Amino acid sequence: MVIHSMRSFDLVIRNATVATASDLFFCDIGITDGRLTALAESLPPCNKEIDAKDKIITPGGVDSHCHMDQPMPEGIQMADDFASGTLSAACGGTTTVIPFAAQEKGSSLKNAVEDYHRKAAGNAHIDYAFHLIVTDPTEEVLRNELPQLIKEGCSSFKIYMTYDDLKLNDEQILDVLSVARAQGALAMVHAENSDCISWLTKRLLSAGKTGPRFHADARPLLVEREATHRAIALSELVDVPILIVHVSGSEAIDQIRWARRHGLNIYAETCPQYLFLTAEDLGLEGYEGAKCVCSPPPRDKKNQEIVWNNLRNGLFTVFSSDHAPFSYEDPRGKKLGGRKVDFPYIPNGIPGIETRLPLLFSEGVGKGRINIHQFVALTSTNPAKLYGLYPRKGSIAIGADADLIVWDKDRELTISNDMLHHNVDYTPYEGFKIKGWPDQIISRGEIVYDKGEVFSNKGRGQFLECSRHETIL
Repeated sequence: MVIHSMRSFDLVIRNATVATASDLFFCDIGITDGRLTALAESLPPCNKEIDAKDKIITPGGVDSHCHMDQPMPEGIQMADDFASGTLSAACGGTTTVIPFAAQEKGSSLKNAVEDYHRKAAGNAHIDYAFHLIVTDPTEEVLRNELPQLIKEGCSSFKIYMTYDDLKLNDEQILDVLSVARAQGALAMVHAENSDCISWLTKRLLSAGKTGPRFHADARPLLVEREATHRAIALSELVDVPILIVHVSGSEAIDQIRWARRHGLNIYAETCPQYLFLTAEDLGLEGYEGAKCVCSPPPRDKKNQEIVWNNLRNGLFTVFSSDHAPFSYEDPRGKKLGGRKVDFPYIPNGIPGIETRLPLLFSEGVGKGRINIHQFVALTSTNPAKLYGLYPRKGSIAIGADADLIVWDKDRELTISNDMLHHNVDYTPYEGFKIKGWPDQIISRGEIVYDKGEVFSNKGRGQFLECSRHETIL
């Protein structure tokens, strides 16, 4: 290892045990002007230093699936804007987020992106890029807006196969996937069969089964399996990679494994709720199960273990939070209109942007379910590669942004919503005991979090233009 520049450093991290997606090595780390400029032994003294003896250094997290300040149907509002959402991300070790600029049906996709820029500018604590959500693929969107936005650095977009205000039919999906193929973009797919969900929901409600627990009954594994199979077939027809988001259990996993065996580039993502929650949590006393309503829903313990096994064996490419911040007591959140509502009307999604990395570090790396290199790949390097941000993000290498986490692998604590920095009034992981938490979090060379103290200012985050997708399977 050599020093890239002999100029003085702004920050030196000494005695670092550095873990990347492929390597483990020991060095001092020199940071200048927000970039990594030295990985070497015995760097010269610096005015600002961190002693990382007995700690582990990993790249800052890249959360490539999170929602904040996203337009919602009338009466519903997310609790986190870019200020609170990115602050919460930063305090949990995530230094780059990619939320969604969502097109509303009947509106322009270009206008949705412009509006999202206005919401983010001057508010973000950490760097951010945008995915798109395409809900109305008109000729103007397909021919002009979407290709132009991809060229401008929004090189990924999400397609829904469910939710009336978001879903596309198969022909529309094929049209959008064709643009992805022509422009080198990556399509993410929410794979659940909308008609099956609607059919089941009507029958559950007519039988008086209205509580949060029945959300899982309306969305069994087979509706995810069928939609995943169909999404794979559509991607095969167009000959373009896709990523199946928030995979929850065995049946969708089987479809993805089949596709991989047949040489198809199908990526897979899972989230904390499928490792740490189960369908039983939807049946908590009273209306408390609403706190765990998300789609697809958490499954049973058996499927939870299957997801863990497939994290270990490499089926999953990324591990994202799918942070969807709806407060419990807020009349614009889970208690919609200030009351307990039937399960189809509970806003879908749970918070988790700050707890994503510590949960996986503790229960994955700490308990030997995955190794530290898999942890880095799933939470940082792979999403940076998938979405065109690597090697600026997701790496510890000369010239990369100095986005780093200094982990105290031995720190034990119990998660409480009081310790978190989001603007949501609960965490579904309340009371979880974990081992391992960040001591310091560094974003582009600045210490934004230090042993519980926050040193970040909103507005320091920068918009990142993503390059076009390159296959990493």
